Amino acid sequence: MSDHVYKKIELVGSSPTSIEEAVQNALARAQQTIRNMRWFEVTETRGHIEDGKVNHWQVTVKVGFTLDQ
Repeated sequence: MSDHVYKKIELVGSSPTSIEEAVQNALARAQQTIRNMRWFEVTETRGHIEDGKVNHWQVTVKVGFTLDQ
């Protein structure tokens, strides 16, 4: 197994539908400019309330990716 060095960044994704979609939105957008993404960790979850109901989800994710050699 080769040695890996990772860089870790923090992203915030949002969705009106679900926490999972908020994560997917953050990762999909990051994939446009970041190569070699390997893992993610959800560190915060928030929601916006409107009329007593969840109106929007927001998640903070840490994403690890390998550095180019």
